[in-house]
This record gives sequence, structure tokens and C-alpha cells, in this order.
Amino acid sequence: MKQAIVARTDIGMGTGKLAAQIAHAALSAYEDCEERTGRKWKGSGQKKVVLKGESESQLFELADAADREGIPYAVVRDAGHTQLDSGTVTALAIGPSTERVIDSVTGDLSLF
Repeated sequence: MKQAIVARTDIGMGTGKLAAQIAHAALSAYEDCEERTGRKWKGSGQKKVVLKGESESQLFELADAADREGIPYAVVRDAGHTQLDSGTVTALAIGPSTERVIDSVTGDLSLF
């Protein structure tokens, strides 16, 4: 079991902003998963990988692929209080799910 978080590299987020957006994405997708899946993922160490995303359109393409596979996902939009304009898409979390299924959607992306 694992979760993949894809963070955009094209919008110049600072390190703290990046960390916060990744955390928002991970928690939001977890909250939307089935209880049984969530328990299994938590019990197996809550494996996560953070991957590089190139653009907003890429994140939405990945979200569509996750949806087709029946994987929980969450798209994060910034509130606009600090570095980014309100509504800027910053990150996408996919899963938790089996590694095989997650990799079928995100396997071509580079680690952050």
C-alpha cells in the first residue's frame, strides 16, 4: 500500500509552502478513502512518495486516471494567503491504494 503526492515544480513554491501543500493533499486523499483501505495503509506504515509535477494540466490528467482506476485522490488549491494566487492548483495526492495501482498512474514521474 502507498500514496503518491504530485507537487508542481512550475510555480515556485518555497520549501515551507511546498511541505504544507503536500500535507494538505496527503490528508485530504486519505480522508476520502474507504475505511478498510485507510486502516490497511496506516497499519503498513503509511508509505508515501512525493513526485514532480510539471503543470496544472498534468495534475488534472493524473487525477482523471486515478478516478478511472477507482483510486481516491485529492487536488489541492491554495487559499492565496501567502505566496500564490487564490485557487492555484499546487498538489495532487493519489491513494492510498496498492503499489501496483498507484504505479500504473504515477510510474513515469520523477521523485521530488
